[in-house]
Amino acid sequence: MKASPYSPHYDRLRAWLKESRLKKGFTLREASLAVGRHHSVLGKIEQDRRKIELIEYVQYCRALGADPHAGLDLIIASLDKSD
Repeated sequence: MKASPYSPHYDRLRAWLKESRLKKGFTLREASLAVGRHHSVLGKIEQDRRKIELIEYVQYCRALGADPHAGLDLIIASLDKSD
């Protein structure tokens, strides 16, 4: 089975990341400064226009004060529901 960065599983992760960013009160630009990436990269990730790499994901979570395990749990639960 080929996984796509545009699958519903990634949709849930992207929504969770955006929600985490908004809870922290960060704009994309503020989050990008905390992560050390250009704001357009984070915007593309949140808008389903770019795949997120694992290390980048952990860095983003840390910048937001979000637990990376929680996002992975979302993906696992989504995969379990689709089986």
